[in-house]
Amino acid sequence: MTAGRVGRDEIAAPLPVRPVVRVGAPTERRNPLSADLDLMSTRDVLTVINDADRLVPAAVAGVLDEIAALVDLAATALRDGRRVHYFGAGTSGRLGVLDAAELVPTFNSPRHWFCAHLAGGPDAIWRAVEDAEDDAQGGAAQVAECVRPGDVVVGLAASGRTPYVLGALAAAGSQGAATALICANPDAPAASSVDVFIGVDTGPEVVTGSTRMKAGTAQKLVLNMFSTAVMVRLGRVYSNLMIDMVATNAKLRGRMISILVEATDCPEDLCRRALNEADGDLKTALVSLVSGVEIPAARAALARSADQVRGALDLLAS
Repeated sequence: MTAGRVGRDEIAAPLPVRPVVRVGAPTERRNPLSADLDLMSTRDVLTVINDADRLVPAAVAGVLDEIAALVDLAATALRDGRRVHYFGAGTSGRLGVLDAAELVPTFNSPRHWFCAHLAGGPDAIWRAVEDAEDDAQGGAAQVAECVRPGDVVVGLAASGRTPYVLGALAAAGSQGAATALICANPDAPAASSVDVFIGVDTGPEVVTGSTRMKAGTAQKLVLNMFSTAVMVRLGRVYSNLMIDMVATNAKLRGRMISILVEATDCPEDLCRRALNEADGDLKTALVSLVSGVEIPAARAALARSADQVRGALDLLAS
């Protein structure tokens, strides 16, 4: 028999039947404004994309109450020693990883506060991991490993139906965690099964089904709002200044001096001296300069007020 051929008495093994799902979410519909996209000039393609992107902030504005509810849930959980978890797949999951990663250098938040879980694991950051998003049991198993009662679990899924995400949310809810779903499908059936539902109505994509576009932009805006507002509620912002940032390079060390100058109206040389005396602790230097007390007293006031600048200043003023 010739190599590579199936003989008369041999039967080729049947190919496995792979499951197929047709998603009815708004993000899968065709956008009539981009029907001739491949026939347009480059400039016109960019115009169509830009015009579509302009709709996203208005869509996000429609769910601010829901985002506020999630912020309050998360801030309370973190104050109580709990954690916030993101569970997502594909673009949605990668945006969760990005948001969690940026909070440590921006706000000096403890690394365990925000945990990002991506269907397919770390390899899925760089490439699509086959069928990972369809693994509801995989999402539930990860919840069993690391989610505890009182934590907040946020599902990220453009369609609102990703099995990995829904499996994680169901498991989290059953073991006493608060749950939320952020998606681009206002009519997602899972809306009724979570504590907070954030369905942003971004409509059909310029490239049909490409949820890295408007849906992804909406999720990035929501995550930016959510995590930033949580940090504000936890006292990691004074006025509109990042007072818990980590100075890991020359630019950021310069920014710390700028923050002190802006917050205190003190001369730069005085701010530099206070920061040096505080061993680089921006909050301690800030409290010292604003209140007029020495560095040790500023440090003690912060310790008594759970490291909150406003609370420390109130203590020193009373």
